[in-house]
Parts: sequence; C-alpha cells; structure tokens
Amino acid sequence: MEFFIISMLNGLSYGLLLFMLSSGLTLIFSMMGVLNFAHASFYMLGAYIGYTLAGWLGFWPALLAAPLLVGALGAGFERMALRKVHRFGHVPELLVTFGLSYIALELVQLVWGRTAVEFRPPQVLQGPAFTLIHHAVDGLSLVWGAAPAELCRAADAAVRVVCSPFPATRGFMMLSALLMLLGLWLLLTRTRIGLVIQAALTHPEMAEALGHNVPRVFMLVFGAGTGLAGLAGVIGGSTFVTEPAMAATVGSIIFVVVVVGGMGSLSGAFLASLLIGVVQTFAVAFDYSLITLAQQLGITLSEALRGNSLLKLTLSQVAPILPYLFLVLILIFRPKGLLGTREG
Repeated sequence: MEFFIISMLNGLSYGLLLFMLSSGLTLIFSMMGVLNFAHASFYMLGAYIGYTLAGWLGFWPALLAAPLLVGALGAGFERMALRKVHRFGHVPELLVTFGLSYIALELVQLVWGRTAVEFRPPQVLQGPAFTLIHHAVDGLSLVWGAAPAELCRAADAAVRVVCSPFPATRGFMMLSALLMLLGLWLLLTRTRIGLVIQAALTHPEMAEALGHNVPRVFMLVFGAGTGLAGLAGVIGGSTFVTEPAMAATVGSIIFVVVVVGGMGSLSGAFLASLLIGVVQTFAVAFDYSLITLAQQLGITLSEALRGNSLLKLTLSQVAPILPYLFLVLILIFRPKGLLGTREG
C-alpha cells in the first residue's frame, strides 16, 4: 500500500511540474496563437538564474526574483524579435523561437559550463516531508518529517517494517503548482487585467479602440508565460538537477501535454499533466514484461515467443515513449484534445 501511495504522489508531483511548464506555454498559445519552441529554454534559464541568485541572496529571494528576470527576458524577446516576424505567419515565429532555444543553450554552457551545478534547496526543504511506515502487524502509519530509526526497525526480526519517505521538495513543488493554478484562474476570470487580456485576444480592434495597447498586452502575456517557466525552473532545478540538458529533457513532453490537453486549454493542460505524470511514474516503477506477466498468470508460452525481443521489453523500458503513444492516439481519435475546443 505504501508503494502505491508514494508512487502516486511522485507521479502527481512530476505531473504538476509539467503543468507549471505547460501552463505558460498554454497561456502564450491561447492568447497569442504562438507555439513557443524556446519555452523549455526559459525553464532552463530560470533554474540557472535561480542558482546564481540563491548563492548571492538565498533561495527564497531567488525564488521570487528569478521568474521576474526570466519574464523580463521573455517580454524583451517578444518586443525585439517575435513582434517583428508575427505579421509573416506562424512558420517564421516557430523558426525564431527554435533559433532562440539554441542560443540560450550555448549561452548557458558559456556562462555556467557543460556539467551540472549543485542547486541545493533550502534547509527547510531538505529531507522528507513525511514518512509512511508499513508495519506487518500494526499496519500503515504516517510520521511527519524523518521517521526515528527505532520506528523503522522491528523488535522481532521476523516482522517486516518498511519506511517510505516523501521528499519535502516534491511536496513544495505540488503546493506551488496548485497555488499557481489558482492564481492564474483568479487573474483571468476575476480581475480587470484578465478581462483586458481576453478582450485583446478575441476582439483586438475593439480593445485598441477602447484605449488598450494590444501589442503591450501581448508582450506582457508572453513575459508572464515565460516567467511561469522560470518559476518552474527554480523549483524543478533545485528538486532534480540543473544542467544544460534539462531543457531538452522536458521540451518535447510539454508539447505533448499541451496537445493532449487541448491547444489553449489551461484545464486540459492540468488534466493531461497529471495523467502523463502518473502513468509514466507507475510505468517506471513496474519492471514487468509480457513474458513475466504470462509466467505469473500461469500461461505457457512457446519457445519462439519466449525468445521474442519485443516481449522481453519491460514496462519501465518503454515508459519514455508512453506519452508519445498517448499523443498519437489523441491525434487520431480526438484531435482537439481532452478538454480543447480547437481541432488543430
């Protein structure tokens, strides 16, 4: 039972990190129609800038300052480059953001090097948030923080005790993602800023006639979206690893999330992030192949089937391609995505 609970929480935390990334990309696409290929690069920049600022100011000031700096960089890129090519259509927009991703990668390697840096979380987030204790006799119990050694060791050697800690950094990641979702929803639906953004999206000429600077609104939206990626970078970089390859690691996955959830749908991105995070985490955790499963079910396979290399593949080995299989199925049977309204 503790294995299922910890694996589910790990999957949800990974899914919520994907949502923190995909929410900014979804916001930019839904408001501007721009599919930003460099979005994962802003995630990487957020991690590295947060790492540098944490060394100067501490983690918590860096958590606030790094997303603002990344958002300012994103707004400047929209103003100086993306706006110039916007009138030429989507292909030049894709090309200029694609080029930016390579420029950002080279700059990061020039400034911080090609190897990973040690971005440590603050002391309060080091260690477990709680520990699940599964006692063969007493059942399942929970202890906040790290469990004392005596609770993880039974007096009787025949009694099995398993202690499963859940990292505090993952708990903080989950809390941050949920607060960000609530903040975005309130901003877009309950404030005047959200009304102006929606008006600039659906009726830009009318919004401009009412005195609103539509290009500036789009610049701020792009900056806000990249700032959210920077926030995810600070949290993700301190939780996992901060390295130049981190953008490539999540870059393709967030596009899968956006398409599966529905292009431009924030709620769809949230649902798709959780589904992909949980499915991929459980797939990695279960190291079973079809041959192993058949043996456990008492099914006798022929010698030819037992020697088949495809049947020998375990679920953990195919876990990296599961999101892309999910993407293909969505594009075939529901092109608009889980909660989307666009057909493409």
